[in-house]
Amino acid sequence: MQYCDRSTPRDWVDNAVRLIDADTQRSADTHLLRYPLPASWPVRLYLKDESTHITGSLKHRLARSLFLYALCNGWVGPDTTIIEASSGSTAVSEAYFAKLLGLDFVAVMPAKTSPQKVALIEAQGGRCHFVERAPDMYTEAQRLARECGGHYMDQFTHAERATDWRGNNNIAESIFHQLELESHPVPEWVVVGAGTGGTSATIGRYIRYRRHATKLAVVDPEGSAFYGGYELGDAGFQTGMPSRIEGIGRPRVEPSFVGQVVDRMIAVPDAASIATARHASAALGRRVGGSTGTNLWGAFALVAEMLAAGRAGSVVTLLCDGGDRYSGTYFDDSWVAAQGIDLAPPAAVLAEFDATGSWNG
Repeated sequence: MQYCDRSTPRDWVDNAVRLIDADTQRSADTHLLRYPLPASWPVRLYLKDESTHITGSLKHRLARSLFLYALCNGWVGPDTTIIEASSGSTAVSEAYFAKLLGLDFVAVMPAKTSPQKVALIEAQGGRCHFVERAPDMYTEAQRLARECGGHYMDQFTHAERATDWRGNNNIAESIFHQLELESHPVPEWVVVGAGTGGTSATIGRYIRYRRHATKLAVVDPEGSAFYGGYELGDAGFQTGMPSRIEGIGRPRVEPSFVGQVVDRMIAVPDAASIATARHASAALGRRVGGSTGTNLWGAFALVAEMLAAGRAGSVVTLLCDGGDRYSGTYFDDSWVAAQGIDLAPPAAVLAEFDATGSWNG
């Protein structure tokens, strides 16, 4: 009788899952902040502050889910090198979990990724491997994984299936729980960006599962394919262009993007994303990243729409990460000028919104 046993050692997997669960147990949930809109307005705007995760961004949740998914599928063992294609924040978080498990980690990313994010990945023990063209990240990550016998985590394929969208304290369940004692506990809109598409899929599915009347809006920056793919109903739509707003926007519609659960897509110019990040940073007294600016531009537009219709209610969006990671880009006037970006027009839209509640964006 012959036997063939290629399974990952169960005692190692058991301990790896325990280490991740213990890390989760030590971590508190993230805060739900009220954005300072005028008290006289009948609409409340909330920010789910994902920057308070130990690795500083929304991607901490995704990285945790991806590692558990890979471990429980038998894809990762004690000697597996983890490879990921990432523009930055996911790589920071995955490097953290790889270090927790004693695994090597390599991030494949565009050469233009901010130096601050590269430093954060390296501080967690990860290594960075650069490509000149953002669309080349996928094939390069696959190649590296084959060559070293490692595992390509592939966030862009697995994000929507790695997270338990029915509950288990996912981001959607957390938001609705934290809103329970508010004046409008079921928001009219939740606004998120799409990078992998995992967060929008989780929230959109959870809304339907719990039979909430809430609608989901996805904001999309310049160069990204999600808006065009949604508009055309084409899951294979591509732009081939990188996004200047790190963490969201992709050159192709990613496999994890579930457009069927999205009620509205909003295209956001990069100038608007950056101007809103600066505007919100001043309002909150702390810097927020460019993707948070994209989220808030869409959220402000929806708040104004509700005000114009005389509707009371609430809107929720995400504070994805802190702005200190982008001190050399979005908060650097010379970088903005070199990109040919004019912040004055969107800044005027934001000023008028603050003063009157109207929206001309």
